[in-house]
Amino acid sequence: MKLFRELRQTLMEQLELAGELTDEEILERIDDLLISGNVGYIPLKNKVQLRQELFDSIRKLDVLQELIDNPEVTEIMVNGYQTIFVETAGQIKKWEKQFTSKEKLDDVIQQIAGRCNRVVNENKPIVDARLENGARVNVVISPAALNGPILTIRRFPDTPITMDKLIEFGSITKEAAQLLEELVTARYSIFIGGGTSAGKTTFLNALSNYIPKSERIITIEDNAELQIQGVLNLVRLEAKEANMEGNREITIRELIKTALRMRPNRIIIGEVRSEEAIDLLQAWNTGHDGSLGTAHANSSLDMISRLETMVLTGMTLPLEAIRRQIASGIDVMVHLGHTDSGKRRVLEIVEVTGFANGEVTLNTLFEWDYQQKKLCPVNELENRQKLERC
Repeated sequence: MKLFRELRQTLMEQLELAGELTDEEILERIDDLLISGNVGYIPLKNKVQLRQELFDSIRKLDVLQELIDNPEVTEIMVNGYQTIFVETAGQIKKWEKQFTSKEKLDDVIQQIAGRCNRVVNENKPIVDARLENGARVNVVISPAALNGPILTIRRFPDTPITMDKLIEFGSITKEAAQLLEELVTARYSIFIGGGTSAGKTTFLNALSNYIPKSERIITIEDNAELQIQGVLNLVRLEAKEANMEGNREITIRELIKTALRMRPNRIIIGEVRSEEAIDLLQAWNTGHDGSLGTAHANSSLDMISRLETMVLTGMTLPLEAIRRQIASGIDVMVHLGHTDSGKRRVLEIVEVTGFANGEVTLNTLFEWDYQQKKLCPVNELENRQKLERC
């Protein structure tokens, strides 16, 4: 540890004097340091590891780079510079490695924020960003974080997971997937819900593969994470925060409104969190059948209440009017979650059948059976008009 700190300090001093260097030139500087007589004898295996750690600390994400490069890691949770937790295969465990100092973790956080043109400081201690590989990043620092800088990284698969893969993993049955394929092709609007880390984005990516490749698709996200494959006429829009350079905020609401003027066949919303829910429902009620979106919820029934609350944060409307918008705009809801084994599964597929007696009416198509430990069919689809038109 002491040798690493000394070598890194020497390397940083050299780089400050050298100006901009390529990755290869930095590795050459590291090699010169390691073969000099000042470091003493180091076994070859340790020398190779030290070389990589020095390079990662300068050019990449320091001690986290090893986790970022590991395809089995799905979540990285840094609770201060001395404590790191890792999720693999749905299981969370403490990692044996840590940052050498709080300052080093601060450097990594500023590096991530800077690459996304985001600012994180005491005046703005909470920031969402993304890495170059599309991984989602959340940062919380002092004064909001009491036990040191908190860094959470959600890592997505390098190769988008298809519905066939989800069937293979046991996340959904072949029968349920076939129904969803028919619904997407027939332009049923589908809303995906679930808790944190339930796999909503992964499932949305897989579901989007059923969209005919000839259509014009517009995606709208807070942070660009969707991996829509094979669609040539694809427009990707991303919200932006205001920054110190005077650039104004661009909200999800604005992007939904401007997307309507861009002649989309379908609009895909990465995640609905707040008042933009009213714009989404209005868009889905104005000739954009077959659109997709996600939001956090505890169940399909709870999603109705969540949407009502989100709409009311942006506009005062009678509850009946909101519920009629939901009933008209959303055709099907898919709810994801974790089972007792920790694996991500489809727990419900529910049809929105209409509006009656002041309530949105639902019809459960598939439901997870905890005794049989599988997704079971419950009822047939009632509203079949779009399917019959195909």
